[in-house]
Amino acid sequence: MTNAENPRLPLPPFDNESAIQKVRIGEDAWNTRNPELIALAYTSDSLWRNRSEFLSGREAIVQFLTRKWLKELDYRLIKELWAFQDNRIAVRFAYEWHDDSGNWFRSYGNENWEFDEHGFMRWRIASINDLPIHQSDRKYHWILGRRPDDHPGLSDLNF
Repeated sequence: MTNAENPRLPLPPFDNESAIQKVRIGEDAWNTRNPELIALAYTSDSLWRNRSEFLSGREAIVQFLTRKWLKELDYRLIKELWAFQDNRIAVRFAYEWHDDSGNWFRSYGNENWEFDEHGFMRWRIASINDLPIHQSDRKYHWILGRRPDDHPGLSDLNF
């Protein structure tokens, strides 16, 4: 099945409502921590820069995310729309996780996304910084999976 036969709604060009919806769909997918599911949102030849790592294609995305979540345990993510234009969206995000020694972190970052006409992401550029935190400083306490609709977003948490 081609991208044209199976579009990823909402489609560009984005307006404020559809851009917010696309960001939440992305957040929800990443909170599944399911690399194969997440990779389906990207074009087969999608290009990524994540920190200092460069990736190309869905298989590389699956491998990257599999490695990521072997290290970043109990991962919980919040994304927020920063800006949009035509087929591009900029987001800011923060996620909390711990390593296998029980050290907690909050990772902050920005992503730039570009979509094809069928709503698949063809380009993702992510810049991320990790901040060690005490477990008592965590703000994300929902059950692993989708963030509840009533949970504060980044702006509400002053992140």
